[in-house]
Amino acid sequence: STSSTTWEQQRSFDELGTPLRDTTFCVVDLETTGGSAQAGSMITEIGAVKVRGGEVIGEFQTLVNPRTEIPAFIAVLTGISNSMVADAPSIESARPAFRDVAAGAVRVAHNAPFDVGFLKHFAQQQQRSWPGFVVVDTAVLARRIITRDDAPNYKLSSLAKHFRSATTPNHRALSD
Repeated sequence: STSSTTWEQQRSFDELGTPLRDTTFCVVDLETTGGSAQAGSMITEIGAVKVRGGEVIGEFQTLVNPRTEIPAFIAVLTGISNSMVADAPSIESARPAFRDVAAGAVRVAHNAPFDVGFLKHFAQQQQRSWPGFVVVDTAVLARRIITRDDAPNYKLSSLAKHFRSATTPNHRALSD
């Protein structure tokens, strides 16, 4: 009988879930004092842009006081100095402010395990739950669609050049 058939009618993309044009994305980038939150590296800047249907619907940017010296090579790389972050909010204040901005949005980051790892680390340190956010890693996407003939590597700067981006990545959270 047909009632025992497990096949279903082919669905359109829009029927599979929220249409892409109606999905809110929060593109996030962090600047930090080093490569590992577990090893003691701290966040020095959080930048985020909320996008829906290709339109920017919000922005968030804050420097963060890492409560430790920013290594000289990081200060040169990012342009973020100890004096710039001296009066900035702590991560205990900045992370909840970012969380409120990003609420309900799909998180997007280039090399997402880095940025999400830092945010998750400090959420746990503040004894806050870490819901199972949907995260899109643009570095993974790039590896799937960009060939070595298109770009020499998958760094943000190389991809920005390939896609003729109006913004040149400069190791500052909001512009990146």
